[in-house]
Amino acid sequence: MDQASFQTSTLKSNQTAFGRKQRILSGMRSTGKLHLGNYVGALANWVKLQETYDSYFFIADWHALTSDYADTSRIKQNSIEVMLDYVAAGLDPQKCTMFIQSHVPEHAELHLLLSMITPLSWLERVPTYKEQQQNIREKDLNTYGFLGYPLLQSADIMIYQAEFVPVGEDQVPHIEITREIARRFNGFYPRLVKPGDSNPGRTYVFPEPQALLTPSPKLPGTDGRKMSKSYGNSILMSDPEPVVRQKLKTMVTDPARVRRTDPGNPDVCPIGDVHKIFSSKDTLQKVYAGCRSAGIGCIECKSWAADALVSVENVETL
Repeated sequence: MDQASFQTSTLKSNQTAFGRKQRILSGMRSTGKLHLGNYVGALANWVKLQETYDSYFFIADWHALTSDYADTSRIKQNSIEVMLDYVAAGLDPQKCTMFIQSHVPEHAELHLLLSMITPLSWLERVPTYKEQQQNIREKDLNTYGFLGYPLLQSADIMIYQAEFVPVGEDQVPHIEITREIARRFNGFYPRLVKPGDSNPGRTYVFPEPQALLTPSPKLPGTDGRKMSKSYGNSILMSDPEPVVRQKLKTMVTDPARVRRTDPGNPDVCPIGDVHKIFSSKDTLQKVYAGCRSAGIGCIECKSWAADALVSVENVETL
């Protein structure tokens, strides 16, 4: 079954054996205002999922400490701003549960208990651990908190017994380690059913969550890497029009297009990715034709991309 079919079938039959809707959980760190990559990669999808699932979306302020432990002065305000971004993007408190992680101390309690049974090697093999250590050089990430943040993520998911976690493909390893931890915990501490119960035998404390992979476009940052607050390459959801235009002016383009007269390739150009997400079909056709024939230059192409971005309804106030 392909990814789209899986989501469709899940949406149609999302009742658990307990009669409730299937539960999803996801969250974002409170390390600053959210950017357009957060919106197109996650938030826009969450807005759709809240209509069908028992949805829990949280602000991961403890996760923010894994990299920002040296200066916590902004975490509280950032949490408020992230919540505003959630609501502005379309999350409805009447349709989903939104909360701040540190306001539910049981997350930390379960994290501690899970740390007793989780092999260190499981945490060391998570791909993003080494990736972020390589990319974030200005901070000392050689801490247990940073190494153990996938375990805290597991606690976040398991404490609500979520069946699904909406994530991108790069986050699948985090869901896999959560499944392994849930399986290990259930093996050590199965819940015994009383004699005479209609379902004799052992039941498990924690379900093994699955990644809910949904198609989401990839929006690169201004330097061509993945858009990330940590990399300083973001276009914020709350950026006003002049700032959006200025950031797009500095965005990298097709490295093979050195001169104005050189043809380019929109499929390898970060500006091309912006057009694919935000521009109309007519503009996108002009971009492909003009770039490949050198009929337009990068400056004009960036200007069109900025026009598309700022014309999207509520971009400034998302």
